[in-house]
Amino acid sequence: MARPIIGISCNVKEENGKTFFIAHSAYVNSVKEAGGVPFLIPHIPELAEEILAALDGVLLTGGDDIDVREFGQTLHAKADLMPPLRQRGEFALLRALDQRPALPVLGICLGMQLMGVHNGCPLIQHLHDVIPNGDRHVGNKIHTITGSIGSGPVTSSHHQALASAGPFETLALSDDGVLEAIRLASRAFYVGVQWHPERTLDDQLGLGIIQKLVNAAKNS
Repeated sequence: MARPIIGISCNVKEENGKTFFIAHSAYVNSVKEAGGVPFLIPHIPELAEEILAALDGVLLTGGDDIDVREFGQTLHAKADLMPPLRQRGEFALLRALDQRPALPVLGICLGMQLMGVHNGCPLIQHLHDVIPNGDRHVGNKIHTITGSIGSGPVTSSHHQALASAGPFETLALSDDGVLEAIRLASRAFYVGVQWHPERTLDDQLGLGIIQKLVNAAKNS
């Protein structure tokens, strides 16, 4: 069959009064290498449903922090918020995806956190508050994970994480107990990973994770 079209959610950059939709080339190249056609998703909340109709799968990318005030939480002093347009766009995509349960979805880092918060999971806004060495998850450092999704070294760059899996099945934990991978069993393929597979060298936990999304898109 033809290569499946995988939508990649963009970041938003605002500069000199202009708004740019951008995506790191590592996401694009990984989708291509895994056998998919990369398609960048701009954040146009009112067109979320129409955008999804053109896709065979969705990759929700990493980025800055969720503004949790929208969900009744007090904002942490260490929060570095994503642009409001991106937050509106991401949650519009998630709401539209709820209407398309057969469409495969992979959330990476922030993408996993967005999936969790959208489904009622509490968010740890600063890992350093709850684990002894939060720095080991920041700045593309490598640590190990263990779980049914696979075990081995992964590359991470985050200071936030889901506090619990809520309605999700837990697929992996880090060696210091951070929730690293989740799956919603009621959906065909609705998986989040806290690390960055697009820059993880381990075959199974790197490109292999994105390959799972592309394979699910081929079969959907």
